[in-house]
Amino acid sequence: MTTAVLPDLGTGADDLSVWPASTTRLPHGDLTVGGVSLTEIAERFDTPAYVLDEGEVRERCRTYRDAFPDTDVFYAAKAFLCRAMVRWADEEGLGLDVCSAGELELAVTAGFPPERAVLHGNAKSPRDIEAALRLGVGRIVIDSPSEIARLAAAVGPDGHQKVMVRVVPGISAGGHEKIRTGTDDQKFGLSLTDGSAHHAITRILGQPQLELTGLHCHIGSQITDVKPYLAAVRRMVGLMARVRDTHGVTFPELDMGGGHGIAYRPGEPALDLPALARRLRAELAGGCAAAGLPVPRLAVEPGRAIVGPAGVALYRVLAVKHMGARVFVAVDGGMSDNPRPALYGVRYAPRLIGRHSPAGPRTTTVVGRHCEAGDILASDVELPGDIHPGDLLAVPVAGAYQLSMASGYNLVGRPPVVAVHEGRARLLVRRETLEDFRSRDIGG
Repeated sequence: MTTAVLPDLGTGADDLSVWPASTTRLPHGDLTVGGVSLTEIAERFDTPAYVLDEGEVRERCRTYRDAFPDTDVFYAAKAFLCRAMVRWADEEGLGLDVCSAGELELAVTAGFPPERAVLHGNAKSPRDIEAALRLGVGRIVIDSPSEIARLAAAVGPDGHQKVMVRVVPGISAGGHEKIRTGTDDQKFGLSLTDGSAHHAITRILGQPQLELTGLHCHIGSQITDVKPYLAAVRRMVGLMARVRDTHGVTFPELDMGGGHGIAYRPGEPALDLPALARRLRAELAGGCAAAGLPVPRLAVEPGRAIVGPAGVALYRVLAVKHMGARVFVAVDGGMSDNPRPALYGVRYAPRLIGRHSPAGPRTTTVVGRHCEAGDILASDVELPGDIHPGDLLAVPVAGAYQLSMASGYNLVGRPPVVAVHEGRARLLVRRETLEDFRSRDIGG
């Protein structure tokens, strides 16, 4: 039986520009992603649930490989990680940026080559370092002076580990103050302006078992302008020139991190990836030529920009409440599966699916089910005026930093992740259940 696909109207609230490229309209108000009906997914796997378009993920990996030839592209696992995501990144030729022993060991046990992984973290635990050395991680990014001696001791006098230094260039960039990491007033990295980065480099060069391959720089997240990256490159080249002049050492690698911004709602800006790639390489080549330096191999670390637009969150409406002039629509998820609106005010564009509504739009606030006034998923969004309990809402651009930041608040349980691809749906991560909570609670 063939299902009719409706034409893309592309107007107003019906704009699908931020949805996965495979998204199509069906009769009765439904959508398909990856060739699979979203309402069917909700019925089969219940709600809340996350839907991840495998084809979209893979295409975005390829877009990075095409835009950044002769560059190491590391997928930032903190955005979202599971065994399938590890396999997709590996098969598409990406490396992996991990922040813990847990992320690293999951990747390696899923078959990912550890030499293509980079370990980050402002406070690496002994377990993190032990796992990285035992498994043979490709690079460890040193984030503080105390890590130098700890890492050297763990490697041992006869061991060897490639490392980088995370440099804070003194550049403010990012969509919110809580995700800006390029200035001296936050916890990451070693300052360029006060000399601590250069001092750390000097100390590392004195540790024969640590091979310093280059510098690392990450200036923030959800950045939509190329200019801050270019400014950061200039400062990294300046530091490389000073190290060359002081120590006679040139670095073969430069990792410029990620933070590449995406649009969460129609009309919002996103980082121009081809422009970033073109201008970043030109800035690096020109700066190195002027300083008399060899051009290091470039690396970038996209996470959100690869997996974010590939995800859709599905919720069931539980209650509709009119409070004066405001309308609150409460759903069966919330801050336990997506804390980002509460943490730094992100805004989404939820959409009614599963039925056509004849009602006009009404300004609505979509809230979660948790016992917090700040449990708000989407403020002041346009939804049909007749929305009611039992309706389905779908939220696009839900692939990054939602389930990966989920919690056990109110013991609601984290949602499942369902992959869709070429008309088929399969479960990647099962729903967390009450039995999962009970099995961990061993007191009495």
